[in-house]
Amino acid sequence: MSDLVKYETMADLRGYQFSTRLFKLFLLIWNRLRICEAEHIPDKGGVLFASNHASFLDPPVVGVGYRGRPIHFMARDTLWNSMFGTWWMTRVGCIPVSRGTGDLKALKITIKMLKEGKAVSMFPEGTRTEDGELQTAKGGIGFIIEKSGCVVIPAYIDGTYKAHPKGSKGIKPCKVTITYGKPITQEDFQALGSGRKAYDAHAALIMQRIAGLKNGK
Repeated sequence: MSDLVKYETMADLRGYQFSTRLFKLFLLIWNRLRICEAEHIPDKGGVLFASNHASFLDPPVVGVGYRGRPIHFMARDTLWNSMFGTWWMTRVGCIPVSRGTGDLKALKITIKMLKEGKAVSMFPEGTRTEDGELQTAKGGIGFIIEKSGCVVIPAYIDGTYKAHPKGSKGIKPCKVTITYGKPITQEDFQALGSGRKAYDAHAALIMQRIAGLKNGK
């Protein structure tokens, strides 16, 4: 997977570019996708997108919400089990993660990408919500933030739980909106402390910002 880190521009990752165009067309027509406050996203430097997770629709929504450069997604490694899955997930620059194992290799790849100034997306809650409400974030995101020195862009996705909740077989034509928040800087995180003891506080700060976007603050 080391070859993933070479990608930087949309032109470099043509499979990603084609896929996001297709997803955006679908989401605009079927779910009346609305993108809010994308001006908060920096065009350069390591950026970690952190959003709530309610549906399998969330990664495409994040991917089409900002198309200034590719966003590399952390995804469970079982999605590479088929020939097509392996081909497509690699072409769009995803990072395989083995759930429940504290996948050190995936963490190293993610940190390396962010240090190289790339954009990565992850869901701090780890799994999709069962009831549509926000969950507690996992502390692992704090480790990535501290080791990479990246900026975090919080985002709140509204409507995907109604459109395609966990266990659903179809996608309902419900309106979907993604709202981006102001960057959370290294100074913001460092104010909460450093090292393992601060990781949970870093994760909590991110969920607090996401909750603020949900509540219109």
